[in-house]
Order: sequence, then structure tokens, then C-alpha cells
Amino acid sequence: MEFNELVSIRRSIRKFKEGATIDKNDIVEMVKTSQNSPSWKNSQTPRYYAVLSDEMLAKVKNDCLPEFNRNSSANAPALIVTTFVKTRAGFNRDGVADNELGDEWGAYDLGLANQLLILKAKEMGYDTLIMGIRDGEKLRECLEIPDTEEVVAVIAVGYRDINPEMPKRKDTNDILKIF
Repeated sequence: MEFNELVSIRRSIRKFKEGATIDKNDIVEMVKTSQNSPSWKNSQTPRYYAVLSDEMLAKVKNDCLPEFNRNSSANAPALIVTTFVKTRAGFNRDGVADNELGDEWGAYDLGLANQLLILKAKEMGYDTLIMGIRDGEKLRECLEIPDTEEVVAVIAVGYRDINPEMPKRKDTNDILKIF
């Protein structure tokens, strides 16, 4: 699939087809693709926790997501919790921030990696929903995520059961200044 087409057909899906499954090798392929993203000083701090079993999916959805995200991801056969290693991206080897953004670079790098992950998922025929409203501490406990990582998002992966229109985008002239 051509890149611009891939980008233009990807949507945030809030209703997934019931009964679908995802092979763990497909998740591995998505994460491998995400590893090609650039990162601060090649720090490679993104981390992923894939939830595929019915038991763990129910636990994470019920215990770690608010009702609206639980409903939006109800039939998704996979959840990928994304984190980044703290105090590495945006920091020197001694743990001192290299600029005023500090750990925000970890979130930035994770966003780049997540973008590749969701585009790869779409190329493979899957749809996604990135959810930033979640209970990070409950996710940490449930998935045994170490304190050295910052919990950022939960990505639902599955097959769409709706076909939403592309939301209106701002005019390029409103967001771009060329000097």
C-alpha cells in the first residue's frame, strides 16, 4: 500500500468486530517496525506490554480503563500498553537533563514509535485506537511494569466494525509558517 493512502485510511476505531483474534507474531511484527523509529541519542526507550489472553484482556479493560475507553475497546482482541524508560531520552549518561524538556523527550520518542506501530498495524489489515485516559498505576500493577518506566498509552488493536469518516483537518496555511 502506498504511504499516503495508508495514512489517509487509518482511523481511530471505537467499535471493533466481535470474535476476532490476533496472532502474537503479528504483534511482534508491529513492535519490530516501531523499533525503526528515531530516538534521542538512539536511546530506544519505548517498551510494550501486549495483552492477548481473554482473562488478561478482561482484567485490564475492567480494572485499568474508564468506562468510555472500556466500551470503545470492548471487542478488541489485543491491547498494547506503551511505556518509556524514564530519565534516559533527554538526559546525559549521568542522569542530568540535556535541556528543559527532560522526560518529555521519552514521551516524544514513544509517540514516534507508536505512530509506526499503528501504521504497520493498518498495513497488516488491523485497526487501532490509542487511549491516553487510563489508570497508569493499575496498569503498572497488573502488568508488572517497573517504576523505571512511565506508562503512557493503551492501544486497542483489532478489526473495525464501523467505518468513520476522516475528521476535518485544519488548513495547512493555518499551521505552517515558512521563513
